[in-house]
Amino acid sequence: MATQIVNNIKDIEISLKRLGLWLFIVSDISFFVALVSSRFFIYGTNTPSEINQILGLSLTILLLASSLTAYRAEVASVNQNKKMVLRNLLITIIIGLIFLVGVAFEWYVALQHEITWPSKPFGTVLFTLTGVHAFHVFTGIIALIIVFYLTAFNKINSNNSWPVEGVVKWWHLVDVAWVAIYPTLYLLG
Repeated sequence: MATQIVNNIKDIEISLKRLGLWLFIVSDISFFVALVSSRFFIYGTNTPSEINQILGLSLTILLLASSLTAYRAEVASVNQNKKMVLRNLLITIIIGLIFLVGVAFEWYVALQHEITWPSKPFGTVLFTLTGVHAFHVFTGIIALIIVFYLTAFNKINSNNSWPVEGVVKWWHLVDVAWVAIYPTLYLLG
């Protein structure tokens, strides 16, 4: 009887954590929707020819690949495969870092063209959207590193896989946000 009560309390606790994370994700999505929609008010639907299409596509492919490795870490956590959790979290972290280097390179390239300077309308949109997103990626990498550490030192196991699940859901938000940002910045017009 006591064990059942404890298990029920743990189930309620996990449900509340999931609800809290989903509420946060929905609020963060509304923030990205506002930023993405501002692109159309500030610059319209044209995309300057100076935008690096190959780089934008490469960044998108990187994040989609990282979503797969994050998902694999979550599945491995549920299946009690610590080695696979660690491997996939590490790959996700590395891909995220490569993405950040790619965004920095995008900024360098953007600064070479007057139309994409931060003081110009499209530059304002470009630097704001990619900057806010890059900050989300950065914080996601920090969260992934923390979960990697906790998993490596046996603080997370099959009885407590919420940290892996939570960080992966957050990482998916980062990926979904980019899936909206990519066509908004690179493909229109």
